[in-house]
Amino acid sequence: MGSNAVDDLIEASSGVHYSGFHMEQPHTPEIEQPTTSIDDSVHRQPFIIGVAGGAASGKTTVCDLIIEQLRDQRVVLVNQDSFYHTLTPEELTKVHEYNFDHPDAFDTEKLLRVVEELKQGQAVDIPKYDYKSYKNDVFPLRRVNPSDVIILEGILIFHDPRVRDLMNMKIFVDTDADVRLARRIRRDTAEKGRDISMVLDQYSKFVKAAFDDFILPTKKYADVIIPRGGDNHVAIDLIVQHIRTKLGQHDLCKIYPNLYVIQSTFQIRGMHTLIRDGHTTKHDFVFYADRLIRLVVEHGLGHLPFTEKQVLTPTGSVYSGVDFCKRLCGVSVIRSGESMENALRACCKGIKIGKILIHREGDNGQQLIYEKLPLDIAERHVLLLDPILGTGNSAVQAISLLLKKGVPESNILFLNLISAPQGVHVVCKRFPRIKIVTSEIEIGLNDDFRVIPGMGEFGDRYFGTDDD
Repeated sequence: MGSNAVDDLIEASSGVHYSGFHMEQPHTPEIEQPTTSIDDSVHRQPFIIGVAGGAASGKTTVCDLIIEQLRDQRVVLVNQDSFYHTLTPEELTKVHEYNFDHPDAFDTEKLLRVVEELKQGQAVDIPKYDYKSYKNDVFPLRRVNPSDVIILEGILIFHDPRVRDLMNMKIFVDTDADVRLARRIRRDTAEKGRDISMVLDQYSKFVKAAFDDFILPTKKYADVIIPRGGDNHVAIDLIVQHIRTKLGQHDLCKIYPNLYVIQSTFQIRGMHTLIRDGHTTKHDFVFYADRLIRLVVEHGLGHLPFTEKQVLTPTGSVYSGVDFCKRLCGVSVIRSGESMENALRACCKGIKIGKILIHREGDNGQQLIYEKLPLDIAERHVLLLDPILGTGNSAVQAISLLLKKGVPESNILFLNLISAPQGVHVVCKRFPRIKIVTSEIEIGLNDDFRVIPGMGEFGDRYFGTDDD
């Protein structure tokens, strides 16, 4: 691939891009694919939010504000009220004695099935409950398509632990009881056709007791408690910011908090396109691989501890900043890891670099052949360098050696360009206190335990020792 073609590709990758998902535009252009390497057959899990609170606490307003601010994402609202049981003829004769605020009033099993189907990327039909006939088959079913964000809203949405376990974030809307009662009177008389005496009678018989017995106790499960409901715009802004951060993460980052995938841009995506192209020349492969490695190294250094420091600027002013972590060393896994040494040296002047050679015997057998490490490595923060995390077996060998040398697990930072999910699982489960920094998560491994889509034998392509 010539340099002109390379420049054209990078320039094209930098063009204007409209990244929003819109329900009225089901066709998604090719350039709007996810920023991580995932196959079309691999469904990305939605981010599920639960919003609970007393009746008329402002839950729907909070949900509407979240949806409004996430308008560039596909968001669907699933109301627990849609899953009220249809009352039997016997129950209809005593409807004034029926407690709609009791957990048994809801068809939780159906709710679970609906959410599971949405998680699997399937469209579902949700009933709309008729509060006048107390039936859920009066109105047409509402078709709900798979989405990036699913909001589950209801007074008792936290009550069943099976539903709670589906949620990535749980929000409890906390509003004063007098305010909730006033809102309930206005709502039930206007929307549900009930008179005030009926509303007050139901409130005194069922609503208040159900809040104390069933709803309020679920407040302890909330990750975020919002006082004043929809009037608390600061809290909602912070929640939306957190949701956006989570949506930008790969699913594995939600499982392993010690996994960090650098934020993808079209420059980064363009460079990945070039180094993955089997026709890219060695010169261009090395050039763009070095650029990506430098980004990974810089991002990794940001996870090291720092100390606050004040300096005097040439203008005589005081600047409050930070001082870099001093005692560092790099350890490269020979030989692909040696390609990352120059970037580390460019970022950390005079850094010590050790080496580990691990011989791969078959697909799973690993044998440590050679190691040369700084004598005081146990007293340093270690940046372990290997551009490809595949099965994770070599990484386990290297990390185990560092631990034997006395390096605390929390002092190890593993840097690589691409990571297979299988390798991430192996390393993060075995060493939950190390940090992994990578630029992309791959689809997985093929039958030969090679990373796919991958970029081939990295060491051969970088050092020019491939057969071609």
